[in-house]
Amino acid sequence: MTRVDLAERADGLRRDRVPFVLATVVRAERPTSAKPGDAALVLADGTMEGFVGGTCAESTVRLQSLQALESGESTLLRITPSDESGLGPLAAPAGVTGQVTVANPCLSGGTLEIFLEPSLPATMVVVHGEAPIARALVAAGAAFGFDVREAGAEDDALPVDTTAVVVASHGRGEEGALVGALEADVPYIGLVASRRRGDAVVAALGISDADRARIRTPAGLDIGARTPSEVALSILAEIVAVRPRRASKGSLAERPDSPATATDPVCGMSVAAVPSSLHLDHDGDLHWFCGPGCRDAWADDPGRYLPA
Repeated sequence: MTRVDLAERADGLRRDRVPFVLATVVRAERPTSAKPGDAALVLADGTMEGFVGGTCAESTVRLQSLQALESGESTLLRITPSDESGLGPLAAPAGVTGQVTVANPCLSGGTLEIFLEPSLPATMVVVHGEAPIARALVAAGAAFGFDVREAGAEDDALPVDTTAVVVASHGRGEEGALVGALEADVPYIGLVASRRRGDAVVAALGISDADRARIRTPAGLDIGARTPSEVALSILAEIVAVRPRRASKGSLAERPDSPATATDPVCGMSVAAVPSSLHLDHDGDLHWFCGPGCRDAWADDPGRYLPA
């Protein structure tokens, strides 16, 4: 895949709101098959498109890229054939943020430095209504980098990655929009109305107390907003304040939904436990490998690497 093809592919992924990591080789020591400027796209399922080195290097890039997608943080990844740090197979230099060094004993070439840059879809906000506040939300949201969409027909399904639904229709179709957002488990649901009218609308929905508590009315932080633009600003600020936070890369291991990892039973490397990684089934158990050398060594004599 050429650089032009890769760029066009990345543009298409952005248009389709597909998260990915652009991995670019910025430094390569001989001997290595990768050269500065080589690049690949890594998708959330671990699929890689492009070239950043051999399979052992790709294994490390895949795992670190999946972690970058979870944290949203860019990383300078240094892959070495030996542990230069003395701190183990994975280390961050003291006092340095945004850099990780991985000792990959299976790496056949020299040290590689690869910049991992996650590309994540903008926060999606769906707005119901055509009143001045609704129009102000659409304009302000776009200016602040949100992906703001005007709601379609009442029975149209919400996009699966909708972060916020704001109902600013002043009595038109409010109930259906609010219930639809609840059913879609949207993180932020706001109703633009006075406190008295908003409470009455929510009370009439016939939903549980827990669901009632999920609807914010009046929508927006209390900043003394008066004009439609100020109200729109208060709503966007509240969306930012309550939207799900991404974990820092250092705390990913503590999260139950962090990228699944496994240990290569031959070399001890951490690898991403995803279908695109090399793996073999042995007596019903999957074993994951950083590259074909470790996989083939395991296949030749599994008993050598199984716990006693």
